[in-house]
Amino acid sequence: MDMGRTRAIALLGVEGTVVDVEASITDGTAGLHLMGLPETARDQIRDRARAAIFNSDQHFPHRHVAVNFFPISLPKHGSGFDLAIAVAILTASGTIPAQACMSMVLIGELGLDGRVRSVPGVLPAVLAAVDAGVTVVVVPDANVAEASLVPGVEVIGVSSLRELIAHLRGLPPPDDGDDVHEGTPHTAHPAAGLPGALDLAEVKGHASGRRAVEVAAAGGHHLALVGPIRTGATMLAERLPGLLPDLDHDAALEVTALHSVVGGLPLDEPLMTRPPFRAPHHTSSRAAILGGSRSHTVHPGAVSLAHRGVLFLEDVPEFAVQTLASLVRPLEDGTVRVSGDCGIVAFPARPIAVLAAHPCPCGAPTSQACTCPSGVRQRYLARLPQSLLNRVAIKHRLAPASQADLRRDLAGVESSRRVADRVKAARDRAAHRLVDTSWRTNDEVPGPELRHRFTPPAQATAMLDAALSDGRLTPRGLDQVLRLSWTFADLAGSTAPSPEDITTAMRMWDGFSVPSAS
Repeated sequence: MDMGRTRAIALLGVEGTVVDVEASITDGTAGLHLMGLPETARDQIRDRARAAIFNSDQHFPHRHVAVNFFPISLPKHGSGFDLAIAVAILTASGTIPAQACMSMVLIGELGLDGRVRSVPGVLPAVLAAVDAGVTVVVVPDANVAEASLVPGVEVIGVSSLRELIAHLRGLPPPDDGDDVHEGTPHTAHPAAGLPGALDLAEVKGHASGRRAVEVAAAGGHHLALVGPIRTGATMLAERLPGLLPDLDHDAALEVTALHSVVGGLPLDEPLMTRPPFRAPHHTSSRAAILGGSRSHTVHPGAVSLAHRGVLFLEDVPEFAVQTLASLVRPLEDGTVRVSGDCGIVAFPARPIAVLAAHPCPCGAPTSQACTCPSGVRQRYLARLPQSLLNRVAIKHRLAPASQADLRRDLAGVESSRRVADRVKAARDRAAHRLVDTSWRTNDEVPGPELRHRFTPPAQATAMLDAALSDGRLTPRGLDQVLRLSWTFADLAGSTAPSPEDITTAMRMWDGFSVPSAS
């Protein structure tokens, strides 16, 4: 019996596991038999592997060829196993020395002509390989830059199976021609972000709205904006990413891994260093926003693809109520759990959520111009689940800019760059305070820690006690106000929130009331 062994990576969400690929050539009915893969994928992989070996000028054994994947119970999907399968078969047949591929992981899809095509999810796959102690990975040429983001591993890029065979046999690379070396690159996701040229100074006449997005950026707080048409909600939301600091290395790898599994990395910049922006339409499905199963794999939704960036929900009352209710848990604990054929997959999901809404369906600038019946007006905002609004720290009502507001802003409006400098300074102060914790921003600090470990001075909290006593503030509202007050202190360079910070935070938390759905 002739045996060949290689290794690949099975991805479940953004978590990877090393898989042993074993090929055995024995007497029996001739054919390629794959064990441990979904039935629907076997024929496709079988045909790709056989054709790629033939078209790489190699002999495919006309015997009983069995390929096994261990562990058997681990879900395995996608075409990234092709390269490992082909090399395991060629090792079993003696074409490739067994010791040549024992220490490496192979990732890549094979074309029928033997070309090695790019696959999504290379970054989390290589991270998993390194965690398992692997020191060498083979990836498609188009994925080399992405794989090279992971330190501590040698990355070998190949454009064809023929080239890999030559490398493993210690031979010079073959002349495959330019057409084989092109590869199949990733395509950038069309909503990966916004141009950096958007400036907060362009939102004139809305000083309080600009302040609201600055506070949201500084503390990582969720934000709700309610106002008639042409009051700047969309402009404010689109400029919020420009106020956020660059992602640190760990966050950049985390964000990049999420975009890698959906094949959404820019070709010229495999490491995403800027916070992403996602603005799903209100007709988007629940799976598109929260994540869902597609082609036997579980993909992250917009809430995860906006991780460490901004999730903008425009016309939020138009979204399905069930979808909005499902956002409550991710926005609170920073994780979304998606059910699929292979079980439950967890994705990180900690964006700043911006909810924008008109006071009524028509969004008329004045109540006199509104054409909506009174009952419709009353029920419109009531479509927003109260449980979701309870997770939104900043609630701000926008109004049409007056002539006086515009004249004040003509004298000079701060640019995004200047506001971003304040935001970064505030975040640095928060990071220093939270240095021995797992939290990065004020919005992430749990309520019990806020009330016991980060309690403001007694003078500042006296009004909170009074508001709790007379029912103006709920326990959850107390936590949100405390988080906001710390952000105000960080923006001001103070060591603790003042009574004025508490007062301002209470006004922001209770910026507008939403009628009950009943």
